[in-house]
Amino acid sequence: MLNRRRFIKTTALSTGIIVLNSKCTLSGKSPNKPIVISTWDFGVAANADAWKVLNRNGNALDAVEQGVKVAEADIKNQSVGYGGLPDRDGIVTLDASIMDHLGNCGAVLALEQIKHPISVARLVMEKTPHVMLAGNGALQFALEQGFKKENLLTEKSKKDWEIWLKTAKYEPVSNIENKLYDQAAPEMLPGNQYNHDTIGMLALDSSGNMAGACTTSGMAYKLHGRVGDSPIIGAGLYVDNEIGGATSTGVGEEVVRNVGSFLVVELMRQGYSPEEACKEAVMRIIHKKNKSTKKLQVGFLALNKNGEYGAYAIQKGFSYAICDSKKQDLILKGKSYY
Repeated sequence: MLNRRRFIKTTALSTGIIVLNSKCTLSGKSPNKPIVISTWDFGVAANADAWKVLNRNGNALDAVEQGVKVAEADIKNQSVGYGGLPDRDGIVTLDASIMDHLGNCGAVLALEQIKHPISVARLVMEKTPHVMLAGNGALQFALEQGFKKENLLTEKSKKDWEIWLKTAKYEPVSNIENKLYDQAAPEMLPGNQYNHDTIGMLALDSSGNMAGACTTSGMAYKLHGRVGDSPIIGAGLYVDNEIGGATSTGVGEEVVRNVGSFLVVELMRQGYSPEEACKEAVMRIIHKKNKSTKKLQVGFLALNKNGEYGAYAIQKGFSYAICDSKKQDLILKGKSYY
């Protein structure tokens, strides 16, 4: 009679199943640390502030918070924070999440009138028993913590919204708010730097600990109250200090449906490289959505505990920024399916 262990082993071999170790096997070379990576070209400026923390042996959590605050305050960046494009009612609502090396995490959803949602998310993590606060509750908490109300709708974003209103269609069709972009410029696909995006950042500090942050003003001209993947732990951001971290960008609904960033980290646990893990997560979406992904953008970015990084997207055009001791302003183009 076969014992249980031999039965499982025999069955796995006979069916061609490969049983993988629960922890990924990293290469024997010395880890590339400290290092910080982030989504899109505007990640260079954000990385620079994060590097100021890492380069003086600061921790990864402080680094990612300080880094993404640069994008949140950038008036020219219409996809993150102050100056972000509003929802279809003309209201700027912000989402953000943050996660440390111990698995602690915090997030704010549909937050209004606060310039730095990432800092509010960190305080949710550190000062409450909760993971997420939303809407008026998140605003109330922010004000109690000393944050000040600010008008986040700039004249540029207000003007763009008013132009959009002229041809807006209030229909229950997925991403109908993006049709204006498709008509005006086909290269402005939903999810790229011209429409709605986020900055996702991952850092590995000199102590070998990881943290991540993700912040956005969300999909341009979305329904009021819509929340994407950015503040959802496991979707827009996930960090496991034994393995690595991942973040995402693009149409958040598809990332949420696949718990994308958690999937990427779990694939790295199974031995995938960061790029391979990102590609597999993208292929899950493509397999489920089939032809509809031809006008859909989702990109994943990952960093493992060795300081190795990689990215993959549905559409071409996704870029990411890397900052380490060798080079502080490196921009790479992520590989893509289309």
